Formats: sequence, C-alpha cells, structure tokens
Amino acid sequence: MIEITEQTLASLRQAVGKRMSPARLTHTLAVEDAVARLCALYCPQEEPLLRAAALLHDLTKELRLDGQIELARTYGLVLTEADIASPKTLHARTAAALIPVEFPHLAHPTVIGAVRWHTVGREDMTLPEQLLYLADYIDASRTFQSCVQLRRFFWEAHPEAMSPEERLQHLRRTLLLSFRMTLKDLVREGALISPETVAARNALLLLCADDADVGE
Repeated sequence: MIEITEQTLASLRQAVGKRMSPARLTHTLAVEDAVARLCALYCPQEEPLLRAAALLHDLTKELRLDGQIELARTYGLVLTEADIASPKTLHARTAAALIPVEFPHLAHPTVIGAVRWHTVGREDMTLPEQLLYLADYIDASRTFQSCVQLRRFFWEAHPEAMSPEERLQHLRRTLLLSFRMTLKDLVREGALISPETVAARNALLLLCADDADVGE
C-alpha cells in the first residue's frame, strides 16, 4: 500500500528540482497544479498519485538522444528505428522505467502508467492517464497557440458546473481535439506519428461520434 503525503510530495519536488533546469521545473510544478485541479473534477481520490506522476513525468526529458538510449538499455527497453526517429517521445518510457528503481516508494501502477503514456497517449487510456496527458497540455506555463486554445476550450466550458456524465464527455471531446492538433502538427513537420497516438484518437472519435462541434 502506497501512501503519498504532502511531505512525500514536498521531498519529491526537491529531488526532481535538482535534476532539471529551472524552466523545466516551472513547467513540472504547473503540471502538478493542473492535474490537482483536474482531479478535483474527476477523481479526487487519485490526486496524490497523479501529483506524484506530474512531478516525475519529465524527469528524463532534458537528456540527449544518446542518454535516452543508454537509459533504455539500462532498463531493458527495446527501441525500434521509429522510436529513435521520434526522440521527443522517449522520455515518457525512460521516466516510467526508472520510477520502480529510483523511486520505489512511488511505484504504483497509476503513477507509472500516467507517466508512460503522457506523451503519445494510447487506445483506451485510463482516467488517470487522460488527466496527466491533459494537464501536461494545458498547464498554465504553456504559451503555444494550441495549448492556449485547448486550455480555453476546456475551462471556459465550466466543467465544474456540469453533471458527471457531461463532464466526462467534455474530457473526451477535449482530448480528441488535443490529438487532432497534435496530428496536424506532426504532419506539418513531416514527423513520424506514433501508432499509439492514432489509436488514441480513433478510440476517442468513436466515443465522441455524435459531437460534430469538436474543432478540427
């Protein structure tokens, strides 16, 4: 049984702060705040776990490609040529892999899963995985146009005033819009697209089939 207290989270903030740049730490703390706010709407009981996941999600983000490959080898991760060609996604896998080794007191499936899938997503994401993915996209530190647009789309709809069913559908619609934005950006950049991202988008599209007003 894992117990995550405010003292646990405070110690974790200090630990991760020593391993990332000030800019990355600012983003990380903003994601923690964002995921706590989302948990209040969707799953208050998961807040401590997801705040821990938020603090750990970018722990290896600033490593160069050779560092990511070395970590992958250390933790027994098999990388394909497509993985190597998409280096920005590797940190999710390496960060998730190091949690049981370097932070065993936080090695809960919810934490590891949320960190593992916060970048590319996957088909049938769990609710905690969805919340960290969204928090990473719309946290207050994000200034990219798509991030600002998605943040407004989610919060200006006032999800706190919705019924539980309406709120869940709003989350799905927001995630679908996020994947559409991501896919457009990847196509425009001529970058490889993870099959997991396509699967995540398709699964959400089926769940939101009646929502014609979700922006393209």
